[in-house]
Amino acid sequence: MKKVIVFFAEGFEEIEALTVVDVLRRAEVECDMCSLKDEFVEGAHGIVIKTDKNIQDIEINSYDAVILPGGMPGANNLKENLRVIEIVKEFFANGKLVAAICAAPIVFEEAGITSGRSITSYPSFKDMLGNCIYKEDEVVSDMNILTSRGPATALKFAYEILKKLGLENQSEELKDSMLYSLYK
Repeated sequence: MKKVIVFFAEGFEEIEALTVVDVLRRAEVECDMCSLKDEFVEGAHGIVIKTDKNIQDIEINSYDAVILPGGMPGANNLKENLRVIEIVKEFFANGKLVAAICAAPIVFEEAGITSGRSITSYPSFKDMLGNCIYKEDEVVSDMNILTSRGPATALKFAYEILKKLGLENQSEELKDSMLYSLYK
């Protein structure tokens, strides 16, 4: 069974975070919602989430991917957390999936993994991504880096995470069962 971690920092974008968690759990991926501090984390729009784990208590080597939702100030809070940066660097170096949506690719720049890579983000964060190859596609994949634009692309981002984890059949089945094709 695949196992991923989604980091929840104060001010996270609820649609991006919870859409990913929901889709991955529907595909039977073990998906831990992990806080940086407290068990309860408030999103950018006032929704409070009870997380599964705390960053201090996780065995990071047991995970296949790390996923970063955007939102402000959530993405800045992720970027300023040294442990998050260490984990992103380690996963990238080991060929594990690192995925970020909306403002969260700024964490990848802080970790030093965007240079020369194809990256997308929420448009206003384009200039904060260093020497990357900026794309305006909804979802962009480059090696083991996956990035996406924002709340409206959260479903597509989640399905692409499944594909990158080698679960393409589950991705396609969920697209059908969730009527995704009606909105493409």
